[in-house]
Amino acid sequence: MAEKFAINVYSEIGELKSVLLHRPGNELENLSPDLLERLLFDDTPDLLVAQAEHDAFAKTLKENGIEVLYIEKLTEEVITEKPELRNFLLEKFLEESGCDPKYLEKLKTYLQNLSNKDLVDKMIAGVTKHELNVTMDDGYPLVVDPLPNILFQRDPFASIGNGATINQMHTITRRRETLFIDIVLKNHSRFKDKVNFWYNRDEEGSVEGGDILVLNQKALIIGVSQRTDLNAIKKIADRIINDNSIPYEKVIALDLKTKNRAFMHLDTVFTNVDYDKFIAHPLIFENINEFEIFEFTKEGMKKVDKKLEEYLSELVNKPVKFIKCGGEDPIAQAREQWNDGTNVLTIKPGEVIAYSRNHITVDKLKEAGIKVHEIASSELSRGRGGPRCMSMPIWREDI
Repeated sequence: MAEKFAINVYSEIGELKSVLLHRPGNELENLSPDLLERLLFDDTPDLLVAQAEHDAFAKTLKENGIEVLYIEKLTEEVITEKPELRNFLLEKFLEESGCDPKYLEKLKTYLQNLSNKDLVDKMIAGVTKHELNVTMDDGYPLVVDPLPNILFQRDPFASIGNGATINQMHTITRRRETLFIDIVLKNHSRFKDKVNFWYNRDEEGSVEGGDILVLNQKALIIGVSQRTDLNAIKKIADRIINDNSIPYEKVIALDLKTKNRAFMHLDTVFTNVDYDKFIAHPLIFENINEFEIFEFTKEGMKKVDKKLEEYLSELVNKPVKFIKCGGEDPIAQAREQWNDGTNVLTIKPGEVIAYSRNHITVDKLKEAGIKVHEIASSELSRGRGGPRCMSMPIWREDI
């Protein structure tokens, strides 16, 4: 498999060997309080502190023997390797930029004069009217909006088995994020012709990687959430189950009835941390009415009338244990879930990276025998995403 495919992810817990990140950049400097709702951010982070926190996250990964890749660097490499792709990427970017037609030619000229590195950085950072030397006649400061959520590399695509979904993001604010991974996986020398594609960015039906949990080599779980719909899951399930290059027997859809910003993705409430252990917000396993389970197999779709604990135990072939985010206190549960207490990154069975601010959840993980690498997050957490959200595994050892 190592020779044939560039992606190998058949679980959430297999030893992590290679991961994709985005180091926060000037896109965070183009956030202002009146733009937060539009750009799906909850606050204006301090860029320098956010970068220092992110560098500490990357350092923790590297110290544990994990290769760290950056989407901005891979994009720069691919348009340098193949100069014809630079113009292709630029044209696609302009087409999807939302730029007022009266600024389009000036914007194109401005971007064409940038180096490959600066071009990629500027596509992510956004372009202000001041940079183009045009007047802010309508009160809006930007010609092209920034992409602050590209920090969360979990969402634009998802590694599944020997392939990936290039996702149709739910909001127009985030759709340009997938331009970069699309051109990288299909053209970069490391990935070209070595990746199967289970979904493409221009398909109908939104899906985001934060809703995809690769349980094991037989079962894949996808959340029906604020940002992933059942129709997209059906398409992915049909392609994966019927592809003989991977061993999946079933795809499970978990329909989260609570669809709000705190529970925007499955991984904000539910994450696999060991062979038989999951960290979860209590609502997902204490109240069966909060979600429904649907199972896709070659025989079709059926509803599963079982409690999640019972069903997961069957899928992993051993009794599972849930670790409560925030412990027993309802206030702590809500606070630590809001600050991504469940959104840990498992780097090997029983070993995770977590935000240190979620003290109760970290203690509960340790009590359950989980080794926890703690990282600071005063600024990183302002976008509502944790270590899992900020990363996409490229290669995990099989379990």
